[in-house]
Amino acid sequence: MDIKQIYMDANALLHGHFKLSSGNHSEYYLQSAKVLEDPKTANLLATALAAQIKESGLKIDTVCAPALGGLIAGYALAQALECRYIFAERVNGEMSIRRGFEVSKDERVLMCEDIITTGGSAMEAARVVESLGGKIVGVAALANRGFCKRENSDVTTKPNCKLPQDIPFFALADFTFEMYSSDACPMCQAGSEAIKPGSRGN
Repeated sequence: MDIKQIYMDANALLHGHFKLSSGNHSEYYLQSAKVLEDPKTANLLATALAAQIKESGLKIDTVCAPALGGLIAGYALAQALECRYIFAERVNGEMSIRRGFEVSKDERVLMCEDIITTGGSAMEAARVVESLGGKIVGVAALANRGFCKRENSDVTTKPNCKLPQDIPFFALADFTFEMYSSDACPMCQAGSEAIKPGSRGN
C-alpha cells in the first residue's frame, strides 16, 4: 500500500509554506482530514494499521484518541480491532475524558492519532487515561512525521520524541520533512509568508 500516494490522491500532502502547531515552519503539510473524509479510505487505512497491531500480538481493550485530529482515525481503528473506543478532549486548555467515558483499573489502552509528530498530544491524553487507572500499551497513527521510531521502520528516535520507548508505536508510513524555526526559515527569508492550516488554525 502506497500511503504517500493515497495522501497525494486526496490532496492531503500539501506543498507550500506552512506554520506548524509547534511554531516551526515546513514546506510540506499532512492534512489527514482530507484522507479520512472518504469512509472507504479510512476503513482501508485502519484495517492495514490494525493488521500490524494484530500481528504483533498486542492485547488491547480500548482505543483512545485525542480530539480533534485523532477522532476519525481512532474510531476507524477501534472498529477494525473490534474493541471499545473513547476519546479525550481539551477543556479550558487541559486534556480531559468526559461524556460518561470510564476507564477500568489496568484496562489496556492503545492511544491513536491521525499523525504523530513528537507525540505530545497523544501522551497528554495518555496521562489522563493513566490517572483513571488505565494502562497504556501502545500508540498508533496513520502517519509518522519521523521524530519517533515506529515498528518496522529504520527511522531513529529523535531527542524531541515524547513517546515512551518501552511501548510499541505503529504507523503506516514515515513522512520526514525538513522543519525550520521561524528565524531560520529559508522561505521566510525569501519573502514568503507562512500559513497555518489544520485543526488549530484552519
